[in-house]
Amino acid sequence: MPTKKKAAEEKEVKPRLRIKLKAYDHKVIDNSARQIIDTVLRYGADVLGPIPLPTEIKKYTVNRASFVHKDAREQFEMRIHKRMIDVLNPNQKVIDALMSLNLSAGVDIEIKM
Repeated sequence: MPTKKKAAEEKEVKPRLRIKLKAYDHKVIDNSARQIIDTVLRYGADVLGPIPLPTEIKKYTVNRASFVHKDAREQFEMRIHKRMIDVLNPNQKVIDALMSLNLSAGVDIEIKM
């Protein structure tokens, strides 16, 4: 029975920030991820990532003509690129720096503790 207690003690919950980035352009999201990692490393926290998540693809099919040519169709797609960054043992300076960071337009950022 004491072995179970040791296993529970070893599984300490360490504080971390999980940052998820989403964008339509992969170059913009990579630049933003690099900017976040540089900021975190400057303030002395550990970083895991950026981890590329699966690209979400939304496809739309539209009729080219409205009446006679029903078989003529066009297909469009939107690609949503995603990245995840984990910040281990963040201090207050890291959090403040991330909150005041200016990222490129078109990048959606979500921060969870």
